[in-house]
Amino acid sequence: MNPSVISVEPQEGYKLKLHFTNGDLKVFDVSPYLDKGIFCELKNESYFKQVKVVSGAVEWPHEQDFSNDTLFLLSVVSEN
Repeated sequence: MNPSVISVEPQEGYKLKLHFTNGDLKVFDVSPYLDKGIFCELKNESYFKQVKVVSGAVEWPHEQDFSNDTLFLLSVVSEN
């Protein structure tokens, strides 16, 4: 089982800085998903910045979300 997200910070270029329960700090690039179905709304930068942690994953107000597994497995270690 992968660790859960405990905090999220939206970054420039449609990236999310994520802090996980195991102490890892990673960055997830949302941009490959921006032209896919419900994720198109995330192109609006002010809406993108409304991301929050919900039950160890991340979610936006209109229920777009990424699971902790997806975030942990497809993110890269943050340089800072």
